[in-house]
Amino acid sequence: MAKALRKHLPAPASRKAARLRTAGPAWQLQTAKARFSELFRRARTEGPQLITRQGKEGVVMISDEQYEQLVNTSRHPRNIVQFFRRSPLVGVELDLERDKDESRDIEL
Repeated sequence: MAKALRKHLPAPASRKAARLRTAGPAWQLQTAKARFSELFRRARTEGPQLITRQGKEGVVMISDEQYEQLVNTSRHPRNIVQFFRRSPLVGVELDLERDKDESRDIEL
């Protein structure tokens, strides 16, 4: 059952770099500054653009449409029913039956 659930859950944060899908190689900060117009255009037309400093720290430039999609509060469920309907676990069969617990003998 754990394997069935695991494939429906989002990837852990430790795999951040593997999850990040950019449209090409990372931009070095100096190059991003010098070619900002191109970086801007690519973020709008090709998708997220990763910008790094000294090959380590990174930020991602995305279009305003993608940003709105990420932060749009109307996508958040308004009630518990919507929450469960949008769950990545929808359709996963769970065995919720329990064995009947027989009472135990207790010495008084």
